[in-house]
Amino acid sequence: MSAPRKPVDRGDSERDPDPFLSQLLKTLPDGVFAVDTDCLVTYWNEQMERLTGYSSADAIGRPCSFIKGDACFSKRCDADVHPQCHLFEDGEVHGSRCTIERADGATVAVLKNGRLMRAPDGRLLGGIETVTDITRLVRLEHEVERLRSACTASTARWGLVGRHPAMAMLYDRIETAGRTDVSVLVQGETGTGKELIAAAIHQASARRDGPFVRVSCAALPEGLLESELFGHVRGAFSGATHERIGRFEAANGGTLFLDEIGDISPAVQVKLLRVLQDHVFEKVGSNERVQSNIRVIAATNKDLASLVRTGEFRADLYYRIAVFPLLAPSLRARFEDIPLLAEYLLTRACTLRGAEVPGFSPAAMKRLMAWPWPGNVRELEHAVEYAIAVANGALIEVEHLPFAASPGPSLHAIPSTDSARRASRPSREAIQAALAQAGGHRDVAAAQLGVSRMTLWRWMKSFDPSEP
Repeated sequence: MSAPRKPVDRGDSERDPDPFLSQLLKTLPDGVFAVDTDCLVTYWNEQMERLTGYSSADAIGRPCSFIKGDACFSKRCDADVHPQCHLFEDGEVHGSRCTIERADGATVAVLKNGRLMRAPDGRLLGGIETVTDITRLVRLEHEVERLRSACTASTARWGLVGRHPAMAMLYDRIETAGRTDVSVLVQGETGTGKELIAAAIHQASARRDGPFVRVSCAALPEGLLESELFGHVRGAFSGATHERIGRFEAANGGTLFLDEIGDISPAVQVKLLRVLQDHVFEKVGSNERVQSNIRVIAATNKDLASLVRTGEFRADLYYRIAVFPLLAPSLRARFEDIPLLAEYLLTRACTLRGAEVPGFSPAAMKRLMAWPWPGNVRELEHAVEYAIAVANGALIEVEHLPFAASPGPSLHAIPSTDSARRASRPSREAIQAALAQAGGHRDVAAAQLGVSRMTLWRWMKSFDPSEP
């Protein structure tokens, strides 16, 4: 039962309002209403009539609580519980979300702003509020969240994100590698997620409950790398004051990930080959043989086959670690995944930081799509983190991106970087590995190599003139 109306002493409001103000209130796209000091409605514009279904005659003289705001200014609007409107407690409120009830019983999501009105002598006259219908915005927010959750669930596997055919092929290859226990070589440019791929293979394998141990082969000089891999005994060298286990021993029963394996010295290559062949190793300074029960996954951003031809990498070691080759596609080869990746990285970074950023503007996303990403996914991740810090809670615009001052190449130039790649044509073995991984599909193999199908065909033709 609605609250009884109280006669309203309108005073000067009985006279015609200022014509300019009257037209302004009619032109505003938002609903506007005013209340007196007893929270009774004294003004109700046409937009409020359309928004609520209540005419001005229905509303004026009634307590403003009759529209049943569920969180009016962040507090329950209930005339029986709070006879004094909370606006009179807070004085001025901005951007308060709530729902109100229309005359037909339907609810409407709205954004309310309000402030008190005072006479020139400071006497309190009442309050005025604007009401914006945000039903469509709320619906879109829910839809975006639903799509974001659906996309993340269907395209993010083992921390790898993408729906491009090259990524679908990579997911299949990871699962296949997980069903075996052979050595895997993951090749790809810097920042393509080679460690994530290695970890995914480990998780997909029977060794998933064992340790996953990573070694960056490029980060340590030869002497330290040997000790890091195999361990050492006390007195093995100056400073070796106690015995230490190496990564091979620490990874026993699990997986050892040798990152940047193309940077190891010839001497370490020999010792590594022996471990892979005989499954035994010796600590530095010891002749005692230690059994090794590990799976090795190696990664590199170099063309190991070319290094084999120049004598910089042992052929027997290459064939031992590359039993199951994998190629990590570059980001420019699957630029269609950039919006999905950017949203995924934004959500993850905001969750970790406790930040709230609504997303990317269309212009910012267009710039992301037009950037060549020489640093691949790692560069995109850093760009997103930078943008979050600079945007400071606002929608990410072009000026918030780290390369905002650079125009970048056109969008149509991104999928093909042939002119840059021709000078660094991969080896025949690398092309064969890409084709094998792609199941013979040249489009997918070309995407993995970061070039067009035509460039891949030219490379194949250069190795074999009879290639159709």
